[in-house]
Amino acid sequence: GMAFSFSQPIACRIDELVAGTRAQLIIKLFGEDLDVLKAGADEIARVLSGIHGTADLVVESVTGQPTISIKADRARIARYGLSVEDIQSVVETAVGGKTVTRLYEGEKFFDVQLRFPEARRDSIEAIGNILIRTPSGARVPLSQVAEIASGEGPGQISREAGERRIGVECNISGRDLGGFVAEARRLIRKNVKLPAGYFLTWGGQFENQQRAMRRLAVILPATIGLILLLLFLTFDSLRLALLVLVNLPFALIGGVLSLFFSGLYLSVPASVGFIALFGIAVLNGIVLLSYISQLRDNGLSQPEAILQGCSNRLRPVLMTATITIFSLVPLLFARGPGSEIQRPLAVVVVGGLVTSTLMTLLVLPSLYGRFAPKPKERID
Repeated sequence: GMAFSFSQPIACRIDELVAGTRAQLIIKLFGEDLDVLKAGADEIARVLSGIHGTADLVVESVTGQPTISIKADRARIARYGLSVEDIQSVVETAVGGKTVTRLYEGEKFFDVQLRFPEARRDSIEAIGNILIRTPSGARVPLSQVAEIASGEGPGQISREAGERRIGVECNISGRDLGGFVAEARRLIRKNVKLPAGYFLTWGGQFENQQRAMRRLAVILPATIGLILLLLFLTFDSLRLALLVLVNLPFALIGGVLSLFFSGLYLSVPASVGFIALFGIAVLNGIVLLSYISQLRDNGLSQPEAILQGCSNRLRPVLMTATITIFSLVPLLFARGPGSEIQRPLAVVVVGGLVTSTLMTLLVLPSLYGRFAPKPKERID
């Protein structure tokens, strides 16, 4: 009856507090009947076990609690003049214990319970030998007026939003969380048939990732738009602002390729790394183009301004990129706790800086010579 799930101390607590589970992914099956929930959860677990990347698969245990059921035989108790309440009262007193008085000691008080000794209630046979007094004064064993049987009952009943539920938990190893969930949803929809009124929800880190990605889908375009506005105010030219933004696709390509070759996946830390990368790439573009534009304003021809600007700004651009890259090298080789956040961010920034720096020094001057406005157009 034991199940194992491997995590880290801090990550385990955070996952449990935020998502209600200690695993990376939890599938919650909601419904009314515990037996149907258990059968559906086992079927979902069978599907998940065949998907690449599934690790530490655990189905929440809802059954397995040993129980003894005592069901009064109404026809028999009627012949003895007994009622169901008479049977229940005797069983409650003999097995569960019944408070008969209260003992006071100063300001403290204690309930005094009446209960049969353990030897008289520790088995079905012992319980069946409990005597029931009839209205006529006769005594009959409990086994003659009731059906006594052992069975298995619910060990726990979990509820969420007023609905009974059972959870199927697992961790993901060797692949991205989003791709795993997409494949799992498709296979579960195809292979698991749920009765009417039963439904699934997906939680854990996947839920937090989707929430963060929705926010980033708003933040990232807003960031690029703000950068474009600041560039326009800096250069007083929409062309130059757009030329600087040409750095972003090259930085994006480098970040994506670095994630691919390092075996990592797009995650929230990696997305934050892209935002930082865009800022550094734009900064390098501003350093180069603003100096070239300044040389043109001073009277140099366009070819001379481009050559002199690239020569004089080579060192600042390289220093900005190399200092950032070398400062992130320790994070690239991090393997301890927290590396799952540090490494994706560092890999994205380092890989993107390599391509964006090459683009800034080699491609951006050529594009400037082709699309840059004349000095008088900039003033206007």
